[in-house]
Amino acid sequence: MAITASMVKELRESTGAGMMDAKKALTETNGDMEAAVDWLRTKGLAKAAKKAGRVAAEGLVGVAVEGGKGVAVEVNSETDFVAKNADFQALVRSITGAALNVSDLEALRAADLGGKSVEDTLNGAIATIGENLTLRRMATIDGDAVAAYVHNAAADGLGKIGVLVALKGTDNGIGKQLAMHIAASSPMALGEADLDPEVLEREREVQTQKALDENASAAKPKPDAVIHNNIIPGRMKKFLEEVTLLGQKFVINPDLTVEQAAKEAGVEITGFIRMAVGEGIEKKQEDFAAEVAKTLAG
Repeated sequence: MAITASMVKELRESTGAGMMDAKKALTETNGDMEAAVDWLRTKGLAKAAKKAGRVAAEGLVGVAVEGGKGVAVEVNSETDFVAKNADFQALVRSITGAALNVSDLEALRAADLGGKSVEDTLNGAIATIGENLTLRRMATIDGDAVAAYVHNAAADGLGKIGVLVALKGTDNGIGKQLAMHIAASSPMALGEADLDPEVLEREREVQTQKALDENASAAKPKPDAVIHNNIIPGRMKKFLEEVTLLGQKFVINPDLTVEQAAKEAGVEITGFIRMAVGEGIEKKQEDFAAEVAKTLAG
């Protein structure tokens, strides 16, 4: 497979690796971007891919809490300019409120919003605002208490990142602190048991290969038992501390893990939602001059 400059650029931006290292990684893996990331990591040349750099869609996330239920809703627009529009913000807030009374996205689209369905209201707004608008997703969470936080807030309950955290017990103020921590640290899962097994296995493979490569080039190689019984498990433990909410160091008091901080506050974290605008969507990049030429050509 031909390795293009744009592929090298994407890999460099997502891993921080040097140009020649990125090119070699792509060559060694026949252009497989994910495998190239792993190849760089086994060589100690990159950290895990920073996928947040690929987020491009605009819009807002709305969050709302009522009793022990919380909802997060994402509505996308084509430009950030629309996300700052008061009418669009009012629309997202209304849709988020309607989400408190339904259980899934299809039910939300059909839900009543001032005499019309949410979907019809959204279609009407497209004609008024002049941009394509999409109700992309919603998520719900329940607990004895649910705390909410929005980062980069455009208005009350609306922002670029919305977080909900469910607690067992009485929230004495720790809930919002935990939600702010989640917004900043973006954990993959609550605990090890909640982590995608494929993610865990992939990390184990990377750390195993990295440890074996390092040992092979060491002046005094360690016995295989030390590699497999000590070094690899130690690195996996560190990985879990970094990517699971309960294992992370609490940003407000790094001397404690999040789990310990919650316990000291008399609560148990039972779940969380972190929803960021546009995550997982790749926006088509187009050369501005080419775009103008295409427009002039009709």
